[in-house]
Amino acid sequence: MKSVSVFCGSSEGNDSHIVSMAYELGKNLAQQNLTLVYGGAKVGLMGQVANGALDHDGKVIGVIPDFLKSKEIFHEGITELIIVDNMHERKMKMHELSDGIIALPGGFGTLEELFEVVTWSQLGLHQQPMGILNVNGFFDELLAFLDTMVSKGLLRPENRNMLLVDDSCTGLLEQMKSYRPVHIPKWIKKEQT
Repeated sequence: MKSVSVFCGSSEGNDSHIVSMAYELGKNLAQQNLTLVYGGAKVGLMGQVANGALDHDGKVIGVIPDFLKSKEIFHEGITELIIVDNMHERKMKMHELSDGIIALPGGFGTLEELFEVVTWSQLGLHQQPMGILNVNGFFDELLAFLDTMVSKGLLRPENRNMLLVDDSCTGLLEQMKSYRPVHIPKWIKKEQT
């Protein structure tokens, strides 16, 4: 694993521990020589992750749709900024540039990004490790809901287990580095997504 895409909020929310953990994740990525690939903004949790990496001499690649450059306020200090046409191209480019995926707390956009790449994995389009940094139990109810999906027979346990979960940056990165995917035959083409 040489690079990690991070999905997270474009706002900081109101939990200071989540804000500090976003910065801590960026710092950990830099210290482990992992390139951060993220949404390109200097605001919110996105900005915190980027600053954590940059403050510790990390490489940071931002990917932002042209129409969001002013709303999310792109980060001028990152290593590279890639401008794309739309949200789908953003996800595709972030995926192409990374070897793993981490979701931090966020809103609808963060969940949509996470579940799209999880679905791609379920369909056999990639075998990258995918992790959730469960800061202050932020994702507890979501994880319980995934377990309900398994118990109701709507989600296979092996697909549920593709999502790695930890409440610490180092623990999650260690899980991701030692992740061995279950082989799922590819049954869809990238252009069909």
